[in-house]
Amino acid sequence: MGLLARVVNMLRGFFSAAVEDVERDNPEIVYQQAINDRVAQHQKLLGAVASIVTLRNKLQRDQKAKQRDLAELGAQIPMAVQEGDEASALVLIERKNVLTEELAEVERELGEVSRQADEAKAGLVTFQAEIEKLKAERDRMLAKREQARARLKIQEQLSGLSTQAETRALDAVRESIHKLEAKADVSAELQGAGMGARLRQIKEATGSASARAELEAIKRQLAAQQQGGAEKTL
Repeated sequence: MGLLARVVNMLRGFFSAAVEDVERDNPEIVYQQAINDRVAQHQKLLGAVASIVTLRNKLQRDQKAKQRDLAELGAQIPMAVQEGDEASALVLIERKNVLTEELAEVERELGEVSRQADEAKAGLVTFQAEIEKLKAERDRMLAKREQARARLKIQEQLSGLSTQAETRALDAVRESIHKLEAKADVSAELQGAGMGARLRQIKEATGSASARAELEAIKRQLAAQQQGGAEKTL
């Protein structure tokens, strides 16, 4: 493949992709184009049906004219025979035979054209129904698109109402309260520890004073006994 052909194919690919993107983003344009195409085809079909009906009407007129001519010939031939005009009778008979064949051909064509006209009219009605169906589908699908867009917009708005900031603020408040409680607990523990130590010191001091008082009492008792013993000796 030549370079130019490759470039052309690449440009076609880009153009096709761009067209597909536009079509996806604008479905109403795609539907309207499809409807317009079907309407144009309907007009062409309508013209074809009109041509077929015109031909059928012409054949019907020819049929009636030939039937009328045959009826007249049917009356003229016996009259010519009665008058002894065999030459005229033969001409009339030949004309009748030709006219009979022509009438049979016209009737054959009329039958075929009439069938085509009926089928074409039925197709025209069906095609018109397809156009109306496509219009209804367009309205329905575009309404669904608008509903989907509204739902997405609501979801985006709901997702935009993020609670992350509020959650972080609440977490910070909870943490600060927990820290404050911890400080209070530590303070109470420290106070409890200091009071216990003081009580122990007081208890120890009280115990030491009692023991010292008891020691002094013992000393005084011993001293009194020693003094009493000395006085007895003297």
